[in-house]
Amino acid sequence: MTRVAVIATGGTIASEATDAGVVATQTAARLVERAGLDDVEVETIDLMTVGSYRLTLGHLRQISDAVGALLARPTEPVDGVVITHGTDTMEETAILLDLVHDDPRPVVLTGAQRAGDTADGDGPGNLTDAVRVAAAPAARDRGVMIVFAGQIIPARGARKIHTIALDAFRSVVSPPSGSVTNEQVCFGPTAPRPDPLPRPGPEFDDTRVDLVDVYPGADDALLRAAANCGAAGIVLAGTGIGNGNPAIVDAATDLVDDGLALILSTRVPAGPVRGVYGNGGGADLVAAGVPPVSGLPAAQARILLALLLSTGLALEQPLAELISTYADLTPSGTPGATRESSGPGAGDDTKLHTTDRHNQGGLNK
Repeated sequence: MTRVAVIATGGTIASEATDAGVVATQTAARLVERAGLDDVEVETIDLMTVGSYRLTLGHLRQISDAVGALLARPTEPVDGVVITHGTDTMEETAILLDLVHDDPRPVVLTGAQRAGDTADGDGPGNLTDAVRVAAAPAARDRGVMIVFAGQIIPARGARKIHTIALDAFRSVVSPPSGSVTNEQVCFGPTAPRPDPLPRPGPEFDDTRVDLVDVYPGADDALLRAAANCGAAGIVLAGTGIGNGNPAIVDAATDLVDDGLALILSTRVPAGPVRGVYGNGGGADLVAAGVPPVSGLPAAQARILLALLLSTGLALEQPLAELISTYADLTPSGTPGATRESSGPGAGDDTKLHTTDRHNQGGLNK
């Protein structure tokens, strides 16, 4: 029988109403019991019980360490790993796990938009789907995925796009990896992935990387304040295709000259980041030594930058080269090229690989 480990970390899927609000309380065993999985052997691990809005880089490292230990275990091997997680910051944990994933076995994150004690909660169905995906032979060599509302979403480029809708996640750089529907797990082609980075060490926990948005009237105060507060790196979420303004460019130039790692993203949900405009735009920022990031949204680019800084790789190799390798690898395999659009219907001409779902007793999706 296929064996899947379920690591519980908290989140809405494990939450119930209390006098102090909705709070994560439920164990991994309770979540699996409610999911009704009968034909997969499930091992449960209670790693933490935390709402994901409270997570730190240290928590993310704990999750990475737990996954690495499971996959390296010499006895009682598992065929896949599922992590139940809060939706608020699931995309950050997913990209960290994907960047360091060095095993063919799948790692799947899932959660819920409705608390675990609600009668119409989406957690049990999502967990059932996630375990099915982790158990599917066709899921091997696909890295880390998010399974939510019947969609299989690659970790790279994943974003939470709605605060309360049940289909809360999309990839902003590629079509879905597949779907779970009609008793089947269906996959499209396997997307290219760069070689894995080293797993984060204790230094990761305290590596400060700030995320600064550009907006009409923005000055250099937040950029310089981040540096003054000890930031080792900053992700600048520019307007449009990745633009700032003259004050932002002046500050970025100074900070790069001082040795701070600064990368350019966008506050726009999807599309490439390029140095096109002058007069304070992206062309000036790129010329100042701020590499553009097209293949990861800003929140995920922040995790990549923290990992590169904490492992020392950013000192050994030019930051622009690392960004090209680890942030801008797209499904076409072309660094720096990003899909202009994605969403429902994207990739409809893809031939799907299907893994039959069988012995479905107890499924409640």
